[in-house]
Amino acid sequence: MFLIVAIMVGGMLTGYALRNRHKFVKVMDTIVLGLIFLLLFLLGISVGNNKLITDNIDKIGLNALLLTLGAVSGTMITSYFTYIIFFKKHEK
Repeated sequence: MFLIVAIMVGGMLTGYALRNRHKFVKVMDTIVLGLIFLLLFLLGISVGNNKLITDNIDKIGLNALLLTLGAVSGTMITSYFTYIIFFKKHEK
């Protein structure tokens, strides 16, 4: 766990140091997006190869849908109240 936090902090410090290099940031954004797509593809291959998951996809899919709807709803509600409390200019 310490290694993961250390890598993240190292990345944050590097990003902070390079934040004014717009061309570098643009190239890195493209590379990161490509790597995320690759990781999602590899995750799909891993899930597709797991017989336990593919045999129970209907049950897992329903649970995943319910969790997703709950997470999105909670995020939207929290975001709304955060906007109201911190960012909306109160007119008097």
